[in-house]
Amino acid sequence: MRLFVAVDIPEDVRGSLAGLAIKLRTPFQSARWAHIEGLHITLKFIGETPAEQLELIESALAAISSRAPIFINFCGVGFFPNARRPRVFWAGIESNPQLTELRAAVDVALEPLGIPREARVFTPHLTLARFHAPHSLDSLQAAIDKIGPLEFGSATLKEFHLYQSILKRGGAEYTRLAIFSFAGRSAEKFARSSPE
Repeated sequence: MRLFVAVDIPEDVRGSLAGLAIKLRTPFQSARWAHIEGLHITLKFIGETPAEQLELIESALAAISSRAPIFINFCGVGFFPNARRPRVFWAGIESNPQLTELRAAVDVALEPLGIPREARVFTPHLTLARFHAPHSLDSLQAAIDKIGPLEFGSATLKEFHLYQSILKRGGAEYTRLAIFSFAGRSAEKFARSSPE
């Protein structure tokens, strides 16, 4: 099983991002655009995991608690590693400290199960498109500038999720396996698939 832990985003934010993608696909058709319905904020990519470890992972995640909900503002766009040689086009995320704290708590909870902590700095974002090779961004940047302020909405989040990712020819398909409240008092097993 290919697993990851993530926070979902609200439907109105998805709608705003879908509108942006529609405006930008024409000036930059060579990019591989993400399926907006599958966007999420990845807290931890666990990777290939034996099925017999699933229950232990769910128990570890269910024990996580938080002092407060996560407040997120979705705004702005950018490029990884930079705008001169882009590989990824992303939408930005601004949040209170609880998002980073939750990510760290997930790392701590899973480490005793042999799942190593993430070494990279946590940079929350939503991947909108990927580039197969570095490109000139003149046409894309011009289209972004015409759109004006890029505000996609905000959210108050009180739960996170464990997902299974199944790689398919048309992109990854995600199945939600469990929902965890930040209070750590309940975990709900769930099954729903969505494309990347």
